[in-house]
Amino acid sequence: MNREPHLESLLRTLKLPGMADMLGERLAQAAAGKLGHAELLALLCGDEIARRDAAALSRRLAAARFESTAAIEDLDFGYNPDIPAGVIRDLATLRFLDHGESIILHGPVGVGKTMLAQALGQLACRRGHTAAFTKTSRLLADLAGGHADHSWANRLRRWARPALLICDDFAMRELSMPQADDLYELITERAGRPVIFTSNRTPTDWYPLFPNPVVAESILDRIINTAHHVAMPGRSYRPRRRPTTTDASAP
Repeated sequence: MNREPHLESLLRTLKLPGMADMLGERLAQAAAGKLGHAELLALLCGDEIARRDAAALSRRLAAARFESTAAIEDLDFGYNPDIPAGVIRDLATLRFLDHGESIILHGPVGVGKTMLAQALGQLACRRGHTAAFTKTSRLLADLAGGHADHSWANRLRRWARPALLICDDFAMRELSMPQADDLYELITERAGRPVIFTSNRTPTDWYPLFPNPVVAESILDRIINTAHHVAMPGRSYRPRRRPTTTDASAP
């Protein structure tokens, strides 16, 4: 009597789909004399753990809302040799996460700041951490919406919760007083939890964007003086991605 379908059904009832999916293959290996009972059980347990790990990673990546898939290896240091490759590879160890240290990536448009920030965020997700990626303008708009519908505290907690927050295009324009207040509350709420900021401006140029010097100092002292500063000079990668046009006058 073939008990495999019944056993597979039991595994699915117990919510062990990783085991159920691999059951036939593992039983075939056992029947061929390649696995003992203990080895069979250990492999099936490993199959279930691998499936759960993969599912958890998918959930973390989806929750982070990254714009695109990115990896440190995608950054072409040969194209922009002034970008500090050693510093970036050190950040890729994720020690900054363990130490609660933030990162500021600043440089001209198109040099890979957003790609690098997302690569570090996705690497953090693969190491079991939660992350969130957002344009800074969208984050501030979301918090502003909370004042209107009385959900501000919940929204603040949601942005404060991830182990790593990525604020892309930080300091693009002047902030209003309510925006500066919301940013102060967020940075305070995230004390000890890292933030990656990407910006086209150097940190010293951020101060005039705030409504008054006291507010600027209160916020930026918490950001600038507790972060790794990574200057990313060089040429934009975007012209290399420009579509090739065909000359219609060519024969």
